[in-house]
Amino acid sequence: MTSLGLPETAVPYGYDPTPSTSNLADILERILDKGIVIAGDIKIDLLDIELLTIRLRLFISSVETARKAGIDWWETDPALSSRAAENALARENRELRDRLAELEGGGRTRTPKRDRVKGEA
Repeated sequence: MTSLGLPETAVPYGYDPTPSTSNLADILERILDKGIVIAGDIKIDLLDIELLTIRLRLFISSVETARKAGIDWWETDPALSSRAAENALARENRELRDRLAELEGGGRTRTPKRDRVKGEA
């Protein structure tokens, strides 16, 4: 018993000593569902001369939310997408073939259908 007559295991009203993981899960779900933007600028000046500027933009969301916002750079980045890497290689191959044809024959020839990137005529 304490000096107030309360048992020693008593906790203040509304206080839960165990961490609540459901709150963290709810927050994370909301962030991924809605998205969150964190923006900031770091500027280093010396005698009114700008030496360095770093602009930070961070967008945290689920893939679905990012697509709704029109962000899909991971689909077209060759370092992140095998399909984008194949398209980049096919485009480079086509450009080299066209350039070689110009140098050899003095005219532009059509790229063979097998070397065209999907969606090109």
